Amino acid sequence: MNNIPLPELFASMQKQMSAQLSTNRDFIQHPGSKGDSLENAWIEWLRSYLPNRYSIDKAIVIDHKGNTSHQIDVVIYDNYFTPFIFTQNGFHYVPAEGVYAVFEVKPDIRGSIKGSGNYITYAGEKIESVRRLTRTSTSMINSGKPVPRRPLTKILGGILATTNTYDNRNNKTIEKHIKSLVNLQGIDLGCVVDYGSFFVDYNGEENTEELDFIKRINEYYEKREFKELHFSRPENSLITFFMQLTQYLQQAIGTIPAIDLQAYLNVIGEEIDKEL
Repeated sequence: MNNIPLPELFASMQKQMSAQLSTNRDFIQHPGSKGDSLENAWIEWLRSYLPNRYSIDKAIVIDHKGNTSHQIDVVIYDNYFTPFIFTQNGFHYVPAEGVYAVFEVKPDIRGSIKGSGNYITYAGEKIESVRRLTRTSTSMINSGKPVPRRPLTKILGGILATTNTYDNRNNKTIEKHIKSLVNLQGIDLGCVVDYGSFFVDYNGEENTEELDFIKRINEYYEKREFKELHFSRPENSLITFFMQLTQYLQQAIGTIPAIDLQAYLNVIGEEIDKEL
């Protein structure tokens, strides 16, 4: 029986992923356009490799109370159990119930935003703006059988960059910034293409006895504690990021709870028939 050289296949996939991510990005010089190009490159890259059940766009996340997040560079969301996405002037508004993951995109993981500190802190603030939104959960029909409403799922948060120019070229500075994030700001994973992908190991579990699902998920983020930061080797950055993200999406999160559409219709004083 012939053996397949898996290391070579992974190396080829990494090369293919890197080439696709670089397409068009290097040819755009205007700073604003270059930022948009980088975000679009990551969006197209994720669309190419993630299963079709996941939608990926730049978006603002909203809730049924009218609250909004910051503008998010990359949103991975569901469009099956969350069937309506508002679009105005080409920009998407995604209900919070449908969100699986959000990412901030930067050319370099090193840098700062006036008034928000370094890029990692800034990413944490944008992640928090999504997680603090109020999500609903309602019963649904699955394979012909009624299923009671489910607890809210975690919303993954991360940062995506092309390079790392921190002087010491080690993980200590990145780790320090990630450890400084509190409560809903916490980063779960990320990728620096020429340096490595990473995930953050936390201590803490959800209180499954808590029946208030909003309180339950918020307390999880508020109480979990940083444990370790794990980096891949640079030559495996994209493939390991993809594998980690897929594992989180399919095995740690699974399917999001069904959205309560009536909660959104309440704002215009209308009702839907739930007993058809």
